[in-house]
Amino acid sequence: MQKQKLFNLIFYPILFLIVCGCKNKDANIKTLLGTNISQKTTDNFIENQMELLNMPALSIAIINDGKVVYHSVKGYDDKEKKILANDQSIFEGASISKSVFGFFAMTFVEDGILDLDKPLYEYLPNPDIENDERYKKITARIVLSHRSGFPNWRDDYPDKKLFIQFEPGTEYHYSGEGYQYLAEVLKHILDTNWAGLEEEFQKRVARPFKMEHTKFIKDNYIRKHKVQPYDKDGNWIDKSADEWWKSRDSVFVAPTTIHSEAIDFSKWMVAMMNKQGLTEKGFVELYKPHSEISTGFLKEDYTLGFSKLSILNQGELYSHSGNNTGFSSYFAFDKDKKWGFVFFTNSKAGDQFALNLTYNLLLSGTIGKQIAIGLTLLFSFILLLSSIILMFFKKSTMHKIRKVNFGIGLIAFFSCISSLVLMLTTNYGIVTYIYSFGILIVLLLGFKTFRMIIKHWRENNGKKIELVLQTIFILGVLVSGIAVGILQ
Repeated sequence: MQKQKLFNLIFYPILFLIVCGCKNKDANIKTLLGTNISQKTTDNFIENQMELLNMPALSIAIINDGKVVYHSVKGYDDKEKKILANDQSIFEGASISKSVFGFFAMTFVEDGILDLDKPLYEYLPNPDIENDERYKKITARIVLSHRSGFPNWRDDYPDKKLFIQFEPGTEYHYSGEGYQYLAEVLKHILDTNWAGLEEEFQKRVARPFKMEHTKFIKDNYIRKHKVQPYDKDGNWIDKSADEWWKSRDSVFVAPTTIHSEAIDFSKWMVAMMNKQGLTEKGFVELYKPHSEISTGFLKEDYTLGFSKLSILNQGELYSHSGNNTGFSSYFAFDKDKKWGFVFFTNSKAGDQFALNLTYNLLLSGTIGKQIAIGLTLLFSFILLLSSIILMFFKKSTMHKIRKVNFGIGLIAFFSCISSLVLMLTTNYGIVTYIYSFGILIVLLLGFKTFRMIIKHWRENNGKKIELVLQTIFILGVLVSGIAVGILQ
């Protein structure tokens, strides 16, 4: 009895310290699924990726609860001149322009200046496609959801002429041409030039959200602070020699010429999360799926400017990638969790970096943490299943051990599944408490079953393979479960 009391005095304080110690106080950046990572872990990951993917410079921001909790600018504005990137460095945003332009267009809709469902030719006929009557069916809604039938760019084809590939409104095909036609319409409605449309963008979007250096048409500040472009091998690109870019140097190219950096752009993202700048009805239209891109476990739709991702119809992540010559970018946010991230880079590695950053860090933590979560789920399921089989189909003196093991497996498995489901919702904050409670109970029951196993081992000379396997499964649950809390 004295030994038991002494053990309790030692064991329970240690147990408490283990559970509390699973939370790293330095891990103050929340992932999409609610786990935590530290700034150091994030810095190390980004630096490794920049080296691996040959990214000269990067501007990145991570948003938690509607506020930027991580911001970093790394690398070189100009590799040849060894000019370091800094907070003033400006990047091309490429196609993330489409999401911002979609919002910009919706402000005209709300003011009654633009009708989403009125054919665009009624505002401004398009002489480049007037020979095809189908173009008269194209509306702002159809254009913004990539269902116009236009190619991405006419210049990608030998004759460089605009054409329609299918009946407008019936299929999805990504098109910059459609967005630019709508920009022409807005310019015409305002009776202005491209500089005038830029000023209207500043008035309706940039200035209200304090986006000081986010523009579709470069000004002197952007020209001075813009980083140099590089190809996938790290070679400098002379964009001034490219006729396509040269001819659009002072044009408001709605689908591709936005210039910005992570902090400036994050202000617009936060505004989108907080539903600022439009009415509730306006945001419903903006975020509503219009074009189905893919179905299955990871569903993807296109709204009026955003790619909308959802896992098993749970959670909604609004995102867009961007790729221009020598530049790439990406943003994603969950408006309900008020979580998101954005980055800009002067390389073509943005797509790969976005995948690596999302799945290997910002989704639920590092690969190590993901493996620990998977192993906890696996060991708890095996322990639960084996205990059920042995309890009901094999009589033994180890019945009590099996019952306790069944309890461990059930609690661990339920904790894992419920946590994974909650991580996809806005209630993901509860997961911390479920984890702490689950690991505490599993440790208590684990200690109990270990004592029973040791006692049974000593008192019985029969086959001990079941005891060995049960011990392995319990240790697997305990070790991987504790690792989930410790690893970032």
